[in-house]
Amino acid sequence: MRKTPEIPSASMADIAFMLLIFFLVATTMDVDSGLERVLPQMPPENQEQDDTPPIKERNVFSVLLDQYNRLMVEGEIMRVEDLREKAKEFMRNPTNSENLPETKTTEIPLLGNIEVTKGIISLRNDHGTQYGTYIAVQNELVAAVNELRDEFASERFGKTYANCTNEQKSAIREAIPSRISEAEPKTIGGKK
Repeated sequence: MRKTPEIPSASMADIAFMLLIFFLVATTMDVDSGLERVLPQMPPENQEQDDTPPIKERNVFSVLLDQYNRLMVEGEIMRVEDLREKAKEFMRNPTNSENLPETKTTEIPLLGNIEVTKGIISLRNDHGTQYGTYIAVQNELVAAVNELRDEFASERFGKTYANCTNEQKSAIREAIPSRISEAEPKTIGGKK
């Protein structure tokens, strides 16, 4: 009677381990991306809701996204690619225009008296807005503020915002605040 030859399995564990290492090294991992936001502090319990002063319409930059991912800025249809420049113009108010936000003279360490905008960017979207479009709009608004800070840092300190000291960055953030208000989604354009 003849014996059936066995398949050598001693090196099977080594082969499985090497395949595991290969797939771990060769596989790319998608990293979750998100939005960096600092939430405002909770108001004191004894503060009433009506304590906040009213905001003038000229100080609000209205950005709407509908269920079809169309962008409307200040009542006009706009491409996402054009949003950054429009937001920068609003926040900068280079011509001190009556349609753009008011400014307030503020004493800022390292900078002296600076005209700081009272502008607020208000972003509202529809329940049907695609997440990718919403994030693209958010990125453009944040990029507008970041570019203004870079330009200001270059003008005042001769370097980019990223290369400034923590004290300089703090002064720049106070001079060019990031005020982006995100309203709760609503059904803006009817049912989809």
